[in-house]
Amino acid sequence: MAGLREKQKADRERRILQAAVTKFRADGYRAVRIEDLAEMAEVSVGTVYNYYQTKGDILMATVTMEVEEVLEAGLAILADPPEAVGDALLALIFSYYDHSLKYLSKEMWRSAMALAIEAPGTPNGRRYFEMDQRLAAQMSDLVAELQNRGSVRRDIDPGLVGILLFNNLNQMFLEFVTQDDMQLDVLRTRVAAQTLAFGQLIASDLCNRVDP
Repeated sequence: MAGLREKQKADRERRILQAAVTKFRADGYRAVRIEDLAEMAEVSVGTVYNYYQTKGDILMATVTMEVEEVLEAGLAILADPPEAVGDALLALIFSYYDHSLKYLSKEMWRSAMALAIEAPGTPNGRRYFEMDQRLAAQMSDLVAELQNRGSVRRDIDPGLVGILLFNNLNQMFLEFVTQDDMQLDVLRTRVAAQTLAFGQLIASDLCNRVDP
Protein backbone atom coordinates (compact mmCIF):
# COMPACT_ATOMS: atom_id res chain seq x y z
CA MET A 1 0.00 0.00 0.00
CA ALA A 2 2.86 2.37 0.77
CA GLY A 3 4.21 1.84 -2.73
CA LEU A 4 0.84 2.62 -4.26
CA ARG A 5 0.50 5.81 -2.23
CA GLU A 6 3.93 6.96 -3.36
CA LYS A 7 3.01 6.30 -7.00
CA GLN A 8 -0.24 8.24 -6.60
CA LYS A 9 1.61 11.10 -4.95
CA ALA A 10 4.19 11.21 -7.73
CA ASP A 11 1.45 11.10 -10.36
CA ARG A 12 -0.38 14.05 -8.78
CA GLU A 13 2.81 16.09 -8.65
CA ARG A 14 3.61 15.20 -12.27
CA ARG A 15 0.13 16.36 -13.34
CA ILE A 16 0.54 19.64 -11.44
CA LEU A 17 3.88 20.34 -13.11
CA GLN A 18 2.54 19.40 -16.53
CA ALA A 19 -0.37 21.78 -15.98
CA ALA A 20 2.06 24.50 -14.91
CA VAL A 21 4.20 24.07 -18.01
CA THR A 22 1.14 24.19 -20.28
CA LYS A 23 -0.68 27.07 -18.56
CA PHE A 24 2.38 29.22 -17.85
CA ARG A 25 3.50 28.93 -21.46
CA ALA A 26 0.05 29.56 -22.92
CA ASP A 27 -1.27 32.30 -20.63
CA GLY A 28 1.83 33.73 -18.97
CA TYR A 29 3.14 32.98 -15.51
CA ARG A 30 1.69 36.05 -13.84
CA ALA A 31 -1.81 35.54 -15.27
CA VAL A 32 -2.22 31.95 -14.12
CA ARG A 33 -3.86 31.19 -10.76
CA ILE A 34 -3.34 28.18 -8.53
CA GLU A 35 -7.01 27.38 -9.18
CA ASP A 36 -6.28 27.17 -12.91
CA LEU A 37 -3.49 24.67 -12.32
CA ALA A 38 -5.63 22.57 -9.98
CA GLU A 39 -8.43 22.40 -12.53
CA MET A 40 -6.14 21.36 -15.36
CA ALA A 41 -4.31 18.80 -13.20
CA GLU A 42 -7.66 17.44 -11.98
CA VAL A 43 -6.76 17.86 -8.32
CA SER A 44 -8.12 20.08 -5.58
CA VAL A 45 -6.58 23.46 -4.77
CA GLY A 46 -5.70 22.05 -1.36
CA THR A 47 -3.78 19.23 -3.02
CA VAL A 48 -1.68 21.74 -4.98
CA TYR A 49 -0.84 23.51 -1.71
CA ASN A 50 0.15 20.18 -0.18
CA TYR A 51 2.99 20.09 -2.71
CA TYR A 52 3.81 23.77 -3.19
CA GLN A 53 3.24 26.76 -0.92
CA THR A 54 3.29 29.39 -3.65
CA LYS A 55 3.04 29.74 -7.42
CA GLY A 56 6.71 30.69 -7.35
CA ASP A 57 7.48 27.28 -5.85
CA ILE A 58 5.79 25.64 -8.81
CA LEU A 59 7.71 27.78 -11.28
CA MET A 60 11.00 26.92 -9.59
CA ALA A 61 10.07 23.24 -9.71
CA THR A 62 9.76 23.50 -13.49
CA VAL A 63 13.20 25.15 -13.62
CA THR A 64 14.60 22.30 -11.52
CA MET A 65 13.03 19.74 -13.85
CA GLU A 66 14.69 21.52 -16.79
CA VAL A 67 18.12 21.72 -15.15
CA GLU A 68 18.11 18.12 -13.93
CA GLU A 69 17.51 16.87 -17.47
CA VAL A 70 20.20 19.22 -18.82
CA LEU A 71 22.74 17.98 -16.29
CA GLU A 72 21.91 14.37 -17.11
CA ALA A 73 22.40 15.01 -20.83
CA GLY A 74 25.70 16.75 -20.06
CA LEU A 75 27.11 13.60 -18.48
CA ALA A 76 27.11 11.89 -21.88
CA ILE A 77 29.15 14.73 -23.36
CA LEU A 78 31.65 14.59 -20.49
CA ALA A 79 32.03 10.85 -21.05
CA ASP A 80 33.04 11.32 -24.69
CA PRO A 81 33.68 14.98 -25.61
CA PRO A 82 34.61 16.05 -29.15
CA GLU A 83 38.34 16.20 -29.91
CA ALA A 84 38.70 19.96 -30.51
CA VAL A 85 38.51 22.09 -27.35
CA GLY A 86 36.10 24.65 -28.80
CA ASP A 87 33.85 21.95 -30.21
CA ALA A 88 33.76 20.16 -26.86
CA LEU A 89 32.84 23.33 -24.98
CA LEU A 90 30.15 24.18 -27.51
CA ALA A 91 28.70 20.68 -27.35
CA LEU A 92 27.96 21.17 -23.65
CA ILE A 93 26.84 24.80 -23.99
CA PHE A 94 24.52 24.01 -26.89
CA SER A 95 23.03 21.07 -24.98
CA TYR A 96 22.06 23.59 -22.30
CA TYR A 97 20.63 26.08 -24.76
CA ASP A 98 18.79 23.58 -26.95
CA HIS A 99 16.93 22.17 -23.94
CA SER A 100 16.25 25.54 -22.29
CA LEU A 101 12.82 26.12 -23.82
CA LYS A 102 11.52 22.55 -23.48
CA TYR A 103 9.50 23.35 -20.37
CA LEU A 104 9.93 27.09 -19.89
CA SER A 105 9.08 30.03 -22.11
CA LYS A 106 11.22 33.16 -22.13
CA GLU A 107 8.64 34.84 -19.89
CA MET A 108 8.86 31.97 -17.42
CA TRP A 109 12.65 32.23 -17.33
CA ARG A 110 12.42 35.98 -16.68
CA SER A 111 9.97 35.38 -13.84
CA ALA A 112 12.18 32.69 -12.30
CA MET A 113 15.24 34.93 -12.54
CA ALA A 114 13.30 37.78 -10.96
CA LEU A 115 12.25 35.55 -8.06
CA ALA A 116 15.86 34.57 -7.44
CA ILE A 117 17.26 38.10 -7.75
CA GLU A 118 14.56 39.84 -5.70
CA ALA A 119 14.76 37.36 -2.82
CA PRO A 120 18.13 35.57 -2.93
CA GLY A 121 17.87 34.47 0.70
CA THR A 122 14.60 32.59 0.24
CA PRO A 123 14.44 28.86 -0.49
CA ASN A 124 13.60 29.60 -4.13
CA GLY A 125 16.42 32.10 -4.43
CA ARG A 126 18.94 29.68 -2.96
CA ARG A 127 17.60 26.86 -5.10
CA TYR A 128 18.05 28.85 -8.31
CA PHE A 129 21.63 29.83 -7.54
CA GLU A 130 22.47 26.30 -6.44
CA MET A 131 21.36 25.06 -9.87
CA ASP A 132 23.63 27.65 -11.48
CA GLN A 133 26.49 26.36 -9.36
CA ARG A 134 25.84 22.78 -10.48
CA LEU A 135 25.87 23.83 -14.13
CA ALA A 136 29.11 25.77 -13.62
CA ALA A 137 30.62 22.73 -11.89
CA GLN A 138 29.74 20.54 -14.85
CA MET A 139 31.44 23.01 -17.18
CA SER A 140 34.52 22.87 -14.94
CA ASP A 141 34.39 19.06 -15.04
CA LEU A 142 34.47 19.19 -18.84
CA VAL A 143 37.51 21.48 -18.83
CA ALA A 144 39.22 19.13 -16.37
CA GLU A 145 38.42 16.14 -18.61
CA LEU A 146 39.88 17.95 -21.62
CA GLN A 147 42.95 18.83 -19.58
CA ASN A 148 43.42 15.23 -18.48
CA ARG A 149 43.20 14.20 -22.13
CA GLY A 150 45.96 16.66 -23.00
CA SER A 151 43.77 19.00 -25.05
CA VAL A 152 43.81 21.89 -22.55
CA ARG A 153 46.89 23.61 -21.17
CA ARG A 154 48.20 22.33 -17.85
CA ASP A 155 48.79 25.81 -16.44
CA ILE A 156 45.10 26.74 -16.15
CA ASP A 157 42.67 26.06 -13.31
CA PRO A 158 39.71 24.05 -14.68
CA GLY A 159 37.46 25.23 -11.86
CA LEU A 160 38.03 28.90 -12.57
CA VAL A 161 37.85 28.46 -16.33
CA GLY A 162 34.59 26.54 -16.02
CA ILE A 163 33.07 29.32 -13.93
CA LEU A 164 34.23 31.90 -16.47
CA LEU A 165 32.67 29.95 -19.33
CA PHE A 166 29.42 29.43 -17.43
CA ASN A 167 29.18 33.09 -16.47
CA ASN A 168 29.51 34.04 -20.13
CA LEU A 169 26.97 31.52 -21.42
CA ASN A 170 24.62 32.52 -18.60
CA GLN A 171 24.92 36.23 -19.43
CA MET A 172 24.27 35.50 -23.10
CA PHE A 173 21.24 33.40 -22.12
CA LEU A 174 19.96 36.33 -20.05
CA GLU A 175 20.22 38.52 -23.14
CA PHE A 176 18.35 35.86 -25.12
CA VAL A 177 15.40 35.53 -22.73
CA THR A 178 14.99 39.30 -22.35
CA GLN A 179 14.53 39.73 -26.11
CA ASP A 180 11.37 37.99 -27.29
CA ASP A 181 12.28 38.35 -30.95
CA MET A 182 15.76 36.84 -30.61
CA GLN A 183 15.96 33.34 -32.08
CA LEU A 184 17.98 30.47 -30.66
CA ASP A 185 20.20 30.25 -33.73
CA VAL A 186 21.30 33.85 -33.15
CA LEU A 187 22.29 32.99 -29.59
CA ARG A 188 24.18 29.90 -30.77
CA THR A 189 26.06 31.88 -33.45
CA ARG A 190 27.17 34.60 -31.04
CA VAL A 191 28.26 32.21 -28.33
CA ALA A 192 30.03 29.97 -30.84
CA ALA A 193 32.25 32.83 -31.99
CA GLN A 194 33.18 33.70 -28.40
CA THR A 195 33.71 30.12 -27.28
CA LEU A 196 35.81 29.02 -30.26
CA ALA A 197 38.11 32.00 -29.73
CA PHE A 198 38.41 31.20 -26.04
CA GLY A 199 39.02 27.55 -26.84
CA GLN A 200 42.06 28.55 -28.85
CA LEU A 201 43.45 30.41 -25.84
CA ILE A 202 43.22 27.47 -23.46
CA ALA A 203 44.08 24.68 -25.91
CA SER A 204 47.42 22.94 -25.46
CA ASP A 205 50.27 23.61 -27.90
CA LEU A 206 49.62 20.25 -29.52
CA CYS A 207 46.00 21.13 -30.24
CA ASN A 208 46.90 24.58 -31.53
CA ARG A 209 49.60 23.28 -33.88
CA VAL A 210 48.78 23.88 -37.53
CA ASP A 211 50.22 21.41 -40.02
CA PRO A 212 51.90 22.97 -43.06
